[in-house]
This record gives sequence, C-alpha cells and structure tokens, in this order.
Amino acid sequence: QVQLVESGGGLVQPGGSLRLSCATSGFTLEYYAIYWFRQAPGKEREGVSCISKRDGITADSVKDRFTISRDNAKSTVYLQMNSLKPEDTAVYHCATDLKYYSDCDASLADGMDYWGKGTLVIVSS
Repeated sequence: QVQLVESGGGLVQPGGSLRLSCATSGFTLEYYAIYWFRQAPGKEREGVSCISKRDGITADSVKDRFTISRDNAKSTVYLQMNSLKPEDTAVYHCATDLKYYSDCDASLADGMDYWGKGTLVIVSS
C-alpha cells in the first residue's frame, strides 16, 4: 500500500526556515520521483520541486530558497525552505506518479497518482 505522509509545517515568521518531510512507504523510494506541490488559499496548486534517482528540479520562483533532498535509507524526502515569505503560505503536499526509474517532469505538472494529505505552512509575523 503506497503511502506518503508529510510533516514539518507550522507557523514561521518571514525570513525564517522550515524543513518539510515526506515519509514514504509501500515502494522503494530510490527508484521513483517524488514531487512537492503547494496550494495557497484561493489559488491553483503549483509544482514546487521534484527529486528522482537521477535528477532534481525546483521551480524558478523558489529555487534560490528551497532545496529538495532524499534519504533512501529512511524512505523520506525533504524540502528545506529558507528565507520564507508570506506568499509561501500554503498547504504543501508530496506526491508521486510511481513510474519506475522516471526522471522528474521539468514542467512540474500535476497529474500524480499518489498524494499525501499535506502539511500547512503559514508565514506571518
């Protein structure tokens, strides 16, 4: 049974940092791409970052501040978010299309098959 569980969200002041975690189970993380998406209130969901066995992609809007990484031994993917801004406020989801050995989709398009429930990040003073 494929599961993705996010954690690490919370309330942080502008300029602060958070590290989100996506704990996976039901498949061998090493061979699959994991995406982070976010959805702010009243806005469409947008792709933030992706990491696969061979590559990693981060959206231009956050690539100077966000870093994706993975620990295959812990079956966990991380999203380190620095210099947070109020516009980063959103529910952050991790997801996968569970395509074996696939690279990241450079467009960070939606269309994943498996999703976590999300973790809320609020950036506010």
